[in-house]
Amino acid sequence: MRISYYNGQYMNHDELSVKSGDRAFYFGDGVYEVIRIYDGNFFTFDEHVDRLLQSAEEIMIRDLDREEVVEILHEIKNRNVILNGALYIQVSRGIAPRDHGFPNVTKPVIYASITEAKRPLSLMNSGVEAVTAEDYRWLKCHVKSLNLLANVMEKQYAVENGANETILHRDGVVTEGSSTNVFMVKNEVLFTHPANNLILNGITRRVVLGLAEENDISVREEGFTVSDMSEADEVFYTSTTQEIIPVIKVDGRDVGDGKTGRVTQQLQEYFNKKITQLNSVK
Repeated sequence: MRISYYNGQYMNHDELSVKSGDRAFYFGDGVYEVIRIYDGNFFTFDEHVDRLLQSAEEIMIRDLDREEVVEILHEIKNRNVILNGALYIQVSRGIAPRDHGFPNVTKPVIYASITEAKRPLSLMNSGVEAVTAEDYRWLKCHVKSLNLLANVMEKQYAVENGANETILHRDGVVTEGSSTNVFMVKNEVLFTHPANNLILNGITRRVVLGLAEENDISVREEGFTVSDMSEADEVFYTSTTQEIIPVIKVDGRDVGDGKTGRVTQQLQEYFNKKITQLNSVK
């Protein structure tokens, strides 16, 4: 039986029901995180919890207790027999009559659940295709908001065009993917958009940048254009559930030689070692 948490109660996931006055239901008024679990261990746990609280603060949800969040996350992991999975947690502003303005008094509502999640090893080896599209999302993309309609539409554009991801750009400058961060390699240098309000500063993005620094891979956190990307040696994207995925075609054109590049492979190896090290400490 799968156990989830909602509004103060742990319960059978199949019996869970959302309160109709929950502002997550009406407005998408809240924030969320997805935390990876490998062999029963959380990966980058503190980073995800920190970002959840930061996102909540950004949208003025200020009554979120870190200790409570941590307790719920551990309890959900412990109550479910899932060794390799993804734990989803969301925080809404609370339950109140429907009105666009914030309710005067309300308590944040937390929902958490866990699902099995295998590593995408096949895609990591073979690489994927991507398409490009204009980034028409709001200007606070650094907040991991429940408002994901634009991202959903951008992802569907990839699906309808036989691709795995849509790489977004503002006036030709690549920002990120619909649900990923995007990197380009040119002349052995790793490029990615700087962490500002135009992208989500992904946790896996941060891990990759740290691995690059530790292993003497040159990094430039600066914008690059769709045109630059068409001449890249390598392109890949990252996310919590996808890890590091090579992009071998963009808009139907090969990236480099159309195969997973050397720098991408190195970073995948370093990332895998980090997971192995995590699992060796119990």
